[in-house]
Amino acid sequence: MATTKAQTDTPVAAGEHAQQGFSRSILISGVRCLLTYVLLPFVAPFIGLAPGVGPTIGLIIGSIAIAANVFSIRRFWRADHRWKKPVTALHLAVIVLLVILLGLDIGQLIG
Repeated sequence: MATTKAQTDTPVAAGEHAQQGFSRSILISGVRCLLTYVLLPFVAPFIGLAPGVGPTIGLIIGSIAIAANVFSIRRFWRADHRWKKPVTALHLAVIVLLVILLGLDIGQLIG
């Protein structure tokens, strides 16, 4: 069955879209942490990656994760989702942590 424009603009569809964005942004943030703190420190030396690769990848993925979190917040507010305030608080906490991690990555690359 084809979805029409009217069907995708309903509050239910907007809420589902917001929830998908939330899941995606949290997944990106989780992947960043998994790469930075689990895979790269232990796997990178065995496969011959240079030491600066971790912070560089962290900067790239962290920036993408922050953008995904911001877009997810916007989707929840546009959809007037009932969980918009708790989700916003969670996203803001994740963004603060990501900004701290970006600062640490920049520090490792500079120093």
